[in-house]
Amino acid sequence: MKLVYLDNAATTKIDDEVIEFMYNSMKENFGNPSSTHQFGRLAKAEVETARKNIAKHFNVSASEIIFTAGGTEADNLILHNAVTNLGVQRIITSKIEHHAVLHTVEFLKNEYSINVDYVAVNHKGQVDLSHLEELLSNSEAKTLVSLMHINNEIGTILPLNDVSTLCKKHDALFHSDTVQTIGHYKLDLKEIPVDFITASAHKFHGPKGVGFAYFKKGFGIKPMLHGGDQEKGARSSTENVQSVLGMDKALQIAYSNLEKDKEQIQKFKNYFIRGLKSIEEHISFNGSSEEINASTYTILNVQFPITNDFFLFNLDMAGIAVSGGSACQSGSNKGSHVLAEILNETEVNNTSVRFSFSKFTTKKELDYTLEKIKEILINN
Repeated sequence: MKLVYLDNAATTKIDDEVIEFMYNSMKENFGNPSSTHQFGRLAKAEVETARKNIAKHFNVSASEIIFTAGGTEADNLILHNAVTNLGVQRIITSKIEHHAVLHTVEFLKNEYSINVDYVAVNHKGQVDLSHLEELLSNSEAKTLVSLMHINNEIGTILPLNDVSTLCKKHDALFHSDTVQTIGHYKLDLKEIPVDFITASAHKFHGPKGVGFAYFKKGFGIKPMLHGGDQEKGARSSTENVQSVLGMDKALQIAYSNLEKDKEQIQKFKNYFIRGLKSIEEHISFNGSSEEINASTYTILNVQFPITNDFFLFNLDMAGIAVSGGSACQSGSNKGSHVLAEILNETEVNNTSVRFSFSKFTTKKELDYTLEKIKEILINN
């Protein structure tokens, strides 16, 4: 049976070059970065070099990068810090954010009695900027806006410049979950005044269990984890040295090949869309995932005009890995909260599948997937 991996929004295959780099580092650089002897100093130096390298990609200083265990921790650290340390009394977000944001905001609302407002989104998952400005205008409470740059389920792209301009106009802080962005798009944070962003290495062919949070200089950080003084006191825990170095390596590879990889992946996405349309004319695309400029080139969310509960199972049996929504919810038996928010009742009941692509995706894999989809639809 042929195996095809089209679930890259959930996680990506680690680049072989990253694996080799991490393996060599594990053998040679095993010291604790907090130790003062030469083994510890070597580890510390490598971690700080990685921090500087990562910061350069976003035109920020190394002191503004805090290493975490991934995007979820980074989102939590930022949101908790905004309320407990920066005096935020109100958060504006949307109902189609990742649960790392939605569940954290709900916790903060219950625990600290902050106000929470949800900005409207349209059927494509695009934020209503007029409504956002209205929300920003109707309160003098210190406000944080938390809106993801690229939606992990439907791929819709938020206009960061427009949102950051509105936040600046109304003296609000701006946090964007950029987990699906980092390694796939360049962000100059001097040009786009976002106050906080997040990243997870396994979304751009790096290791799992490591990521970072960006805190704009001037915002103090109150730690969520206590015990040591790592990350300048912002995050206690011995640094995951090899994973940090692997993340740095993966990001270097991603950005050095960005335009070539982007062109290739977009070409395959367009090819796949054409193939799907040739199979079934009533296939539609959720959000704006079919539109080149409104959606990321890595994600395609497809709605099939059937209500077959075994569609994903049949694809899996054919060796094809995809997702029916966010992989973070897999096994929970819950439908996608994103699709529930933007689709009507008939559309929600149809079968929706997220296909997500990477630099390792091949035309042969797409042809095989299209062939299997056609067989499943014929037999439905």
